[in-house]
Amino acid sequence: MREEKEAKNMPMANPDEAKVEAPGLRVGANAWKWPPVWPYDSNFFKRKSEMTGKDNANPMMNMMNPMEALEKKDVADVDENLFDSLKWWEENKEVTTDLDERVVAKISSHYSFYLRDGMSVLELGAAENSYLPEGLKLNKHVGVGAVKSQMEANPSITESFVVDLNDVVEDEGVKSEELADLGRDTFDAVIMANTIDFLINPREVFKSSWRALKPGGIMIVPFLAKDAYAEKFDEAFTKQWRDMTDDQHMWVGGSFFQFSAGEGWEGLKGFDISPEDAKQLGAEESVLDKLKQTDKDLPPGAYVVQARKNFEAEEVDESDLEGYIKSKMWMLPTLEDRDKKLVVPRLARAYEALDTQEEKERMLGHFDSLPKIYASLIKMDQFAFTFSMQAQLAADLVGDPDFTGSDIQINNMKMGLGLRKPSADFWAPVGKLTAAMQPEEKVNLLAYIVPRFGSDDPTQQEALSAFVSGLEPTFEVIRSKCPNMKESDVQLVGSELLASEVLVPGRSNREEFALWLGALTDVDLEFILAKRNSFKEDATKELEAFQKERADEEQAITDRRTQIQEQVAYARENRTTIFNPRTGKIEQVEPPKKGILGTGIELPFGN
Repeated sequence: MREEKEAKNMPMANPDEAKVEAPGLRVGANAWKWPPVWPYDSNFFKRKSEMTGKDNANPMMNMMNPMEALEKKDVADVDENLFDSLKWWEENKEVTTDLDERVVAKISSHYSFYLRDGMSVLELGAAENSYLPEGLKLNKHVGVGAVKSQMEANPSITESFVVDLNDVVEDEGVKSEELADLGRDTFDAVIMANTIDFLINPREVFKSSWRALKPGGIMIVPFLAKDAYAEKFDEAFTKQWRDMTDDQHMWVGGSFFQFSAGEGWEGLKGFDISPEDAKQLGAEESVLDKLKQTDKDLPPGAYVVQARKNFEAEEVDESDLEGYIKSKMWMLPTLEDRDKKLVVPRLARAYEALDTQEEKERMLGHFDSLPKIYASLIKMDQFAFTFSMQAQLAADLVGDPDFTGSDIQINNMKMGLGLRKPSADFWAPVGKLTAAMQPEEKVNLLAYIVPRFGSDDPTQQEALSAFVSGLEPTFEVIRSKCPNMKESDVQLVGSELLASEVLVPGRSNREEFALWLGALTDVDLEFILAKRNSFKEDATKELEAFQKERADEEQAITDRRTQIQEQVAYARENRTTIFNPRTGKIEQVEPPKKGILGTGIELPFGN
């Protein structure tokens, strides 16, 4: 039983990684594993006063079943149940955290490993004590908290202002002009101690922190065991903090980094910095263990999750185009991590397919329209309109030099997708006449048509009218030339030929297109269809390769985690030095002897 507990709590970080980090490293940068989308619904972050009976589902079910969590409809809270954060903290401003001095020493020691004199630090959730190392001389220490008088009592803070960290702009960040005025890429470090347990919109708080940090800057998030100050602040705790274990808190805290800026954070790590006699992280207690815990002076466990802001690519690197595009996706709202992984390689291909540098630069300027596209795609049936199809549509639209993401274009995209009533003069007849086409083929056609809307050029309007009026005659010609061609293929070939020639002003008018189409033979049309289908087969192969690459990546993470555990176990058994938390120093120890009870006496027969 003891061996099982030790195995469960074994750090998932290799010894080499631990050498360059503060003591207590528990989860290394390569050990984390996340679901593809934000796995929590709003109930996960409710306070006790906001809960109803139906809100008490197991909070870990969403982590295990993220798609089920997405399908849940968030029910609006009744106004009288809403928790006013600033009001509650102001009314309880005389209640201080009063951490155990042994815990304070651990947090301070951890900070000392990463904070240096002359740094500028932003502290979120600031109060009367920042737990900074004694003698640390910061250039600037800005406190952002809920109670002004508490921050004024903090001798380290150089300036402060009151902000409700739970008041946010969804998918953007904390709603605060003061915080925004601090600027982007401003601070060397963001610290946020004993605050994560009260956040109802953590993703937005971490987004604001990412913006505030300089590239390479670090965000350090210490937190205590769930029962450390439950009697004082239980009303302000979120459901996840009350219901989950400390072990789970570390993983949830890590997920806030992941789902705020993804790869915009690097070196995500988790630490157990608990005092030596504190209860161990995630340990299972027996009845006897609980009976033994009579000493009220035992310090609580203390933990840290932290990561550094990655360096964003400033210029296009043709040798690593996907890497550049990824960095531009880090802070885009609306898109889930799954969506970004699917759309990035497609955007790279669309960029490479453009002919001129001007077109490429215009495309890069369209990335900001991706959230508007995905805000509509979220409403689509994920089974009829797969995530891969959504990514292809988004990439095709952004890759079109004429697409600007204007309201007119987005509105026409919605009509083409059936999310709005189709216009009687265009989308209704187009939808009826192309009803036999496969969904993925309609996506390609839609991506070609939508950018043609919103132009002030009258010839573009004429081209759109020529397209819709030319569909049925085009199909009739193809049917007459290829009587055995499937109707879906007739519509595919006809609509794409017509779109490519007529929709672009100056290329062909309707009469010129009719003459060209009439000159084509059945062999020509069958060849065009075969060529078109080969593109589809190539795309299918690329998708399969992407899925295999993702599966291999997940397996590599699992293998790496196992390898780290084995390395740590070996190092523990054979180490000659050890960190002594009492002295704060690395000390020599003798490796364990083999044989009976470590005496070095070997038995003459097998184990």
